[in-house]
Amino acid sequence: MDKSLKKVSSSIGKELGALTGLILLGVIMSFSSPHFLTLTNLMNILRQSSLIGIVAAGMTFIIITGGIDLSVGSVLSLSSCLTAGMIVNYGWNIWLAIILGLLIGALFGLINGLLITQIPLPPFIATLGIMGVARGLAFVYTGGAPIYTFPESFKYIGQGMIGVIPFPAILMLLVYLVFFLMLKRTKLGRYSYAIGGNEEAAILSGISTRRYKAMVYAMTGFLSALAGLVLAARLDAATSVAGDGFELDVIAAVVIGGTSLSGGQGGVIGSLIGALIMGVVRNGLNLLLVSSHWQRVILGLIILAAVTVDVLRKKSSSNKGSLFSFLK
Repeated sequence: MDKSLKKVSSSIGKELGALTGLILLGVIMSFSSPHFLTLTNLMNILRQSSLIGIVAAGMTFIIITGGIDLSVGSVLSLSSCLTAGMIVNYGWNIWLAIILGLLIGALFGLINGLLITQIPLPPFIATLGIMGVARGLAFVYTGGAPIYTFPESFKYIGQGMIGVIPFPAILMLLVYLVFFLMLKRTKLGRYSYAIGGNEEAAILSGISTRRYKAMVYAMTGFLSALAGLVLAARLDAATSVAGDGFELDVIAAVVIGGTSLSGGQGGVIGSLIGALIMGVVRNGLNLLLVSSHWQRVILGLIILAAVTVDVLRKKSSSNKGSLFSFLK
């Protein structure tokens, strides 16, 4: 079987595995709590999952290229605080403030990409540094105090409904439609796989790896800002502590969805399923009245399990390849 067909088959298998896990989790929760399958609760899960889901779409591209972004939670916070300040403190036009807030997120993502491609710094170090810078700037700008009381038109982004479906869920699905097409039908998608699979080979093939890696980090910064606006609108407040630990949930959603941390494999559909799994887990723990402290422990274990499965899967695949090459 051709290598590309093997990768496609593997990706579909991982996504089906994640979907099966989501269904089983839903069945378990439906027996554990009578409130789980109510329409109100299911829509609440969609609303909550949308934040992780929106950013996970961009993180999928980054991880496919073999990178990582630890700054998404801090960029989310800073972008939302600056946008809120423009609207509430200075009376800016809402749409102008939103556009500038999104551009701020994209700018910080681009800075991540430039640090990684031009210096170059390891993605872990570069994004860890930007995580601290963005979070610190959010505290400096707000003084640690929340910015609240937004116009109704802004709050619709996080609180609005289209029929019975929350607007943030519609927004998330639109993001995934765009990013699915980008991954499957554009140079950016094809080159992202090539970079993650073998960056040296991609360079020798004439691919401008620096440009495309910078692009995926900028896109993820943009989506982090978008998630920040949705969160601020939902809570009617922007705070400098928003998104604390958010990056772990996003990375977990992507890995649970079948994208390999080694790069070169994965897809956004799996990440969407992974985001829904994270949303169901959080919602289920709340319904079962599990304390927030134990929730952090459980979610930490889920992240460890997801990464462990990814590593073992990769190791198993590598061992099979070595065996087959020996037999040849």
